[in-house]
Amino acid sequence: MHRCGPARQVCVIGAGPRGLSVVERLCANAVQPLVVHVVDPHVGRGGRVWSTSQPASLLMNTIACQVSMFTDATVDCGGPIRPGPSLYEWAVSGMAPADEAALLTPNSYPTRAFYGHYLDWFLDHVRQSAPPCVEVRLHRLTAVAVDDFPDGQCVTLSDGSMVTGLSAVVLAQGHVDMPLGAVESRLADFADSRGLGYVPPSNPSEVDLSAIMPGEVVGVRGMGLAFFDYLALLTGDRGGQFKERADGSLAYVPSGQEPVIITGSRRGVPYHARGENEKGAFGRHEPVFLTVDVIAELRSRPAVSFRDDIWPLVAREVELVYYRTLAGEEFAARFLAGEPGLVEESGVEPWDWAAIANPDGGRRFASPAEFSAWLVDLLRADVPGGNVTDPVKAALDVLRDMRNEIRLAVDHGGITGSSYRNDLDSWYTPLNAYLSIGPPAHRVAELVALIEADVVRVVGPGMRVDLADRGFLVSSPRVGGSGVLCTTLVEARLPEVDIRLTTDPLIASMLERGDCVPYHIPDPCGAVETGGLAVTPRPYRLLRADGTPHPARFGYGVPTESVHWVTAAGIRPGVNSVILADADAIARAALAETSAARPRVARPA
Repeated sequence: MHRCGPARQVCVIGAGPRGLSVVERLCANAVQPLVVHVVDPHVGRGGRVWSTSQPASLLMNTIACQVSMFTDATVDCGGPIRPGPSLYEWAVSGMAPADEAALLTPNSYPTRAFYGHYLDWFLDHVRQSAPPCVEVRLHRLTAVAVDDFPDGQCVTLSDGSMVTGLSAVVLAQGHVDMPLGAVESRLADFADSRGLGYVPPSNPSEVDLSAIMPGEVVGVRGMGLAFFDYLALLTGDRGGQFKERADGSLAYVPSGQEPVIITGSRRGVPYHARGENEKGAFGRHEPVFLTVDVIAELRSRPAVSFRDDIWPLVAREVELVYYRTLAGEEFAARFLAGEPGLVEESGVEPWDWAAIANPDGGRRFASPAEFSAWLVDLLRADVPGGNVTDPVKAALDVLRDMRNEIRLAVDHGGITGSSYRNDLDSWYTPLNAYLSIGPPAHRVAELVALIEADVVRVVGPGMRVDLADRGFLVSSPRVGGSGVLCTTLVEARLPEVDIRLTTDPLIASMLERGDCVPYHIPDPCGAVETGGLAVTPRPYRLLRADGTPHPARFGYGVPTESVHWVTAAGIRPGVNSVILADADAIARAALAETSAARPRVARPA
């Protein structure tokens, strides 16, 4: 760093995609001497979630050409645009690790470790291309406290050192640590008392599965993205192989090191396979019903219900694309016009939300074999199809395309607190995950092969876990004779972040001192308290217990879930990514602040 006078200092806590995006935006917007401190024990190693050392079997669920860290011409922000390569463009540029880059196509699903290498390269690029008076310093430690002093804020690190004189602090920590809940604690205690295995909600890449023995009967609860991670770790990573048959289907050749995996979930079926990408890097469905003007009108109302006011518009967007893909533009135009009896009289297969959301229709199965045969047929039918040419895949991809519009409608109290809790959080968010953020199609094809090889057995809908003398009894109430005794139970999901309960030392200390508070969503019957970190509208200043915003402390990402919707989604190029616009707004506000913060006395040593 060239010496050019006293430097403003800003600290970014968290080196995942959001934290690094703020770092880049700080450098891009800086017009005076600046030191950016990046605090994260995993910085320069891909970050925690995207660790470069995790198994190569763990994949992203976004294709390479639709992943970026750079602003582009579509991003609506006040700061300068600094274009750069998408993950795929970087992969073929010669700057990426050659082994995976050689196999990558625009529509490939990269490994998470490969994305971690991209994040590391991005950070190096930002540091090297920063203006002469800007320096980025890395601290591979955990932030445990933040204080206000007359000369600026101070962040205390886990080794006792301090980063002082800060004009602004940005919290971008991502998935912070959570303790076991009451149910999980009971299961863990039971496992300990019986010499059984129990894996609580965790990131699969961080779990030691070595205690699971070959042939052991293992229950895996949940059939979302974490489920597919555990499948990879317990099968292919233990030496099993998938072989392609003459008809293109897969067969699994066991290594003998696999456990027997007994799985299930509320629906009893895995997330829908993602449609093969036919939209290129930037293609998306442009809303017809849930438009910006409609959202503005909705937000002007005193009380909005997601299920009554927003969901019908989302549903119509999906149905429009389904009928357009199935029956053509003329039919879609008539559907758009609301022509009475159109679907019924045309002979076109109608869209059925009930069947899409619950494919078994509440059916009861006489035996595990009957359910397994039904499920394998369903999964085989789910695998093929592109997100433009296949009517169902194209329709479901609309849900993914419209996440920004839904955020605009629901964020910051756009719907009532009771509707957020009952309609969005409890109903639509799980439905959206099941239908639109599933695994690559080949993962579902692999699951079929594992079921046929009797390595995986799906118990059925409404999975139950009961405690028995010798293990966990896993069963489905709708499948006769489905009960199986398991000696290890794996919870295939991430823990839900709740700042009221987190063991993260920084947030916990701030909450105890009133420096942050849980978000309350207004509701006619009284505000609904959530576990999200309360922040103002953009640029997301942290709210304190006295109701005032801290003028130079900001937060965004996963801990703000409930203020913002689906905060774990990534940055996509060419679609005006809200994450990039958020990062720019935070950076510009941080650079504009003079740290007019409320001073605190020094804490005891």
